[in-house]
Amino acid sequence: MSTASCIALGEIMASKSGSVDPSKFPDEVFDLYSIPAFDNRHPEVVQGRAIGSAKQVVSPGDVLLSRIVPHIRRSWVVAHGSERRIIASGEWIVFRSDRVHPDYLRHVLVGDPFHAQFMNTVAGVGGSLLRARPEHVGKIKIPLPPLAEQRRVADVLDRAEALRAKRRGTLVQLEALTQSIFLDLFGDPAANPKGWELLRLQDVLSMPLRNGLSPSNVGKVTAKVLTLSAITGSEFDDLAWKVSTFRSPPPSDQSVDENDFLICRGNGNVRLVGKGYFPTRRMPDVTFPDTMIAARIKADHLERLFLQHIWGRSAVRRQVESLARTTNGTFKVNQTMLEGITFIGPPLELQREFARRVGATDKMKAAQRASLAELDALFAVLQHRAFRGEL
Repeated sequence: MSTASCIALGEIMASKSGSVDPSKFPDEVFDLYSIPAFDNRHPEVVQGRAIGSAKQVVSPGDVLLSRIVPHIRRSWVVAHGSERRIIASGEWIVFRSDRVHPDYLRHVLVGDPFHAQFMNTVAGVGGSLLRARPEHVGKIKIPLPPLAEQRRVADVLDRAEALRAKRRGTLVQLEALTQSIFLDLFGDPAANPKGWELLRLQDVLSMPLRNGLSPSNVGKVTAKVLTLSAITGSEFDDLAWKVSTFRSPPPSDQSVDENDFLICRGNGNVRLVGKGYFPTRRMPDVTFPDTMIAARIKADHLERLFLQHIWGRSAVRRQVESLARTTNGTFKVNQTMLEGITFIGPPLELQREFARRVGATDKMKAAQRASLAELDALFAVLQHRAFRGEL
């Protein structure tokens, strides 16, 4: 798209949207577009007395862009139809112009080309203290075709986005089905209403826990090694590996094996410490790193899918997070801590019945995830073409 069909965001930035102190109107009910409310895509409906600071006044059709924690892409179009006064957090940058179709602008603001430039406007000391600087954001140029074309592009992207949302919704429903199957067979493991035997991880190991290998900056041997993202997502990712250097060739007993339950040993996010998965396949040419601990399980004591599922439930997570120790912002667990983790141990036949049912559900999940990945790739292509005027 030529520069003639682009504008700087500063031209449509609402610099004088006005402000209000809701606490001066304690009984009035406002629509509040807060940052936390964005996740639900519904503004908070709240009385003035419950709002502790002054807010921006915004109008239907305004487009909001979050300047706080900028790596999370948040853009929101203020909805029509409310009879209440509409206000917004000061953490939103507000855009307003009759030259721009709101839904088109929202797609631009969450697209890859804009986001790459947006991250260059950030200042702060890290984490939640990072903020984009509006004066720098205003210098970013975006494509601006005629309004009719903007509406057409927004409609195409909206429909593609709706398909992605349906796939994500299906995955949520399948996950809920898995939880329902578990509760139906075993009950809540925290309350243990069926009185199942309690096991320690140590009780079901066929060999001692093993730490992974530590790469060496001065090593001369190159080898493939898993990255932590292999076990910190929603499933095991066999593509999450890199080539690193070691002092000597990694031994075969340190390679990735589908019989080893791989556990995250340390992470800056306490919710990821102790997270674990069984690899989906044997990977003899890939080792696992020292940020993971491998647990080889007795097959006649535990079914793999049962352990993998119960390990992620709150009864185990509470134990892991209470044991984790932090050093320089990294939470860590060790072998001794993990050996003492307890969980219910129903009869193996019942565990296998769970694995049979969940195995079928997991196949459906895999198909939905593959479809979602294809839709995500298609959406990225559509965005790229749309904002180059090629759609």
